[in-house]
Amino acid sequence: VQLQASGGGLAQAGGSLRLSCAASGLTFSNYAMGWFRQAPGKEREFVASINRSGSSTKFTDSVKGRFTISRDNAKNTVYLQMNALKPEDTAVYYCAADRTYSGSSNYKTMDYWGKGTLVTVSS
Repeated sequence: VQLQASGGGLAQAGGSLRLSCAASGLTFSNYAMGWFRQAPGKEREFVASINRSGSSTKFTDSVKGRFTISRDNAKNTVYLQMNALKPEDTAVYYCAADRTYSGSSNYKTMDYWGKGTLVTVSS
């Protein structure tokens, strides 16, 4: 199983970035997908999740109204659209796959992880 995240980079505060995570080696539609992030010196934290069908999403409070998560099961890809970025969004962002239908905010229960992509937001 491979989860390949991309789209990270440098953005100014107030700007936007779109992360993508392409999955292979698994039946993508059988997994909920999540995005997590880890800032230097901090624990990995939940950002967003989407259920298997894409009909339901969840977000951590700090990104509600700014981030959206979506998926394309035909392309085996999940996206994280990040708008109105803030310096505190700076972190390595990871995508993860989860066998539950709805998705989970607990990083310890994820089944597969991708390598992270760095997002840096300058003030």
